[in-house]
Amino acid sequence: MSDRFVYHCALRWSDLDAYGHVNNARFLTLYEEARVAMMFAGGRAWGVGSFADGVVIRRHEVDYLRPVDYALGRASAEAAPTVRIELWVDQIKAASFSVAYELYDGDTLAGTARSLLVPFDLTAQRPRRISPEERAFLLRYAPGLSG
Repeated sequence: MSDRFVYHCALRWSDLDAYGHVNNARFLTLYEEARVAMMFAGGRAWGVGSFADGVVIRRHEVDYLRPVDYALGRASAEAAPTVRIELWVDQIKAASFSVAYELYDGDTLAGTARSLLVPFDLTAQRPRRISPEERAFLLRYAPGLSG
C-alpha cells in the first residue's frame, strides 16, 4: 500500500521576504525539510538508513501558486505558524527517483514541486543504483507504481 508522506513544517521569521511573504527560495528549504524527514527519519524507521549515506539533487521544478504569509493569527506562544507539505514518489528508475510535493497554507494549495534525486556514493564520488530495500521503501509512497 502506498500513501503520501505528510510533514508539518514551522515557518521561521527569517523565511520572509521584504513583502512579508515566505521567500520563493525558502520554498525549496521547506520541501527539503519534508524530504529529509521522509527519507532519513522515515527510512530509518523502516530499516533503510542508506539514503543518509548519499543522495544528490539533479533537478528541481517549482510552481508558486500563491504567496504564503507568516500568519501570526495561526501562531501561538508555543508554536510558530506551519505549512503542510504532502510528498510522494512519482517515478523510480534503476539509479534515480523523483519526489513530488504539494505545499498547503492552511487548506489552500500554495505551491507544487518535483525533485529528481540520484543515490550517490560519496566515497567513490559517483552515482549508484537504488538498492532493493530502498526501492521497497520508496514504493510505500509511490501511488500507482509497482516493484
